[in-house]
Amino acid sequence: MTRDLFGSCPTPQQHWIAVASADHVARGREQGFMQVCHGKAAPLRRIRAGDGIVYYAPVQRFGGHDCGQSFVAIGNAADDLVYQTDMGGGFLPWRRGVMWLASQPAAIRPLLDRLEFTRGQKSWGYAFRFGLLQVSAHDMGLIVEAMHVGAADLFSPGAGRAKTVR
Repeated sequence: MTRDLFGSCPTPQQHWIAVASADHVARGREQGFMQVCHGKAAPLRRIRAGDGIVYYAPVQRFGGHDCGQSFVAIGNAADDLVYQTDMGGGFLPWRRGVMWLASQPAAIRPLLDRLEFTRGQKSWGYAFRFGLLQVSAHDMGLIVEAMHVGAADLFSPGAGRAKTVR
C-alpha cells in the first residue's frame, strides 16, 4: 500500500467508481455491500481488499429519469470475497462487502473540469457506460474532498482499516 496525502495513513491501492441509481446504492450502504452491472461477478473481481470505492448515481431511482448526477457513497472494499445472493425470482446477483464511510452526496458537475477522466470531455458521461471504472488517486482525492470525508474518517486509528457506517 502507498501513503496518502494526509501523511501516515495507508491508502487504497486502486480507486474505483461504480455506477448505480441512488436508491440501489442506499440499499447497499445499509447492508454493507456493493453490486455492479446488474449483479455480474467479473467487474467485482477486479477490486481488491482496501481499494477505494465511490458510487456515482446518474439517477435517484432505478429506471427513473430524474437527474441525480452525484457521487452518493464512498468506502473501502472489506475483503477479497465476491459472493452470490438469492434475491428471489431467479435473480442471483454477485456482491462484495464494503466498509462505507460517513459522507455527503456531491454533484459531479462542479468537478468536471478538475477530474482527469472527465476534463475536456464533451460527452463525459460516456466513461460510466460499463458500470465500473478505475480512476486515479488524484480524482479520488477530489471526490473525497467534495463528499466531505475527512482524513480522520478515512481510516480507524492504528488499524489502517476504514470505518464502517451501516
